[in-house]
Amino acid sequence: MPTLYLMRHGQTEFNVAGLVQGHCDSPLTELGCAQARAAGRWLAAQGIMPTRLISSPLGRARATLSLLRSELLDGMVESKGDRHDQRLHVGPSTPQPVSPLEIDDGLIERSYGSLEGGPRDQVPSDLWDPGEGVVAFGGEGSAALKERMVNALTRIMRAPSSERVLAVSHGSAVAQFKAAWADRARCPQDVWIGNCFILVFDFDQEAGAFTNTEIIDPAVA
Repeated sequence: MPTLYLMRHGQTEFNVAGLVQGHCDSPLTELGCAQARAAGRWLAAQGIMPTRLISSPLGRARATLSLLRSELLDGMVESKGDRHDQRLHVGPSTPQPVSPLEIDDGLIERSYGSLEGGPRDQVPSDLWDPGEGVVAFGGEGSAALKERMVNALTRIMRAPSSERVLAVSHGSAVAQFKAAWADRARCPQDVWIGNCFILVFDFDQEAGAFTNTEIIDPAVA
């Protein structure tokens, strides 16, 4: 069964400052870079080599995926010659290259409209699930975000070479996607999605449905 590894980007300067990001961008902190590398090392240690690596178009997500990919490359070199590790696609001589980075606009964070760049406490209700409260400020409501994320990831998982997809997105976007499939989950759902947490989903191609099987913090796993 195809597997989706859906990840939130690493910690950013806006995260630390308590500011709303949305479609505006902020660089990764030193910790954020370390979190991205830790996620790559965890995947390599588990023998998980994604067949596709896909990012939101925003810089913080692309930087996270790039750092993660570097760790996967290092892990592949260390595993070179282990002809028994099929998940890493390691052959007796030269291993298969790590997948190139792809960008998918469907994975972008919700827009918070005129609230972006301001303090988080100015967002109506919960930052990651403000319902339709940000629409009045020119933002994207939760219903639209949930539908967009479901459509984007379903399209991605139905495409060729999507046996194991690693997709980097954002806190609110990941939370809404998880909520869309909560009734099918096989792991606890009342879990804070920290930076670079990885949510693992089985994808039923026939039904077009996702099942959340694990939520992993690579820094402590």
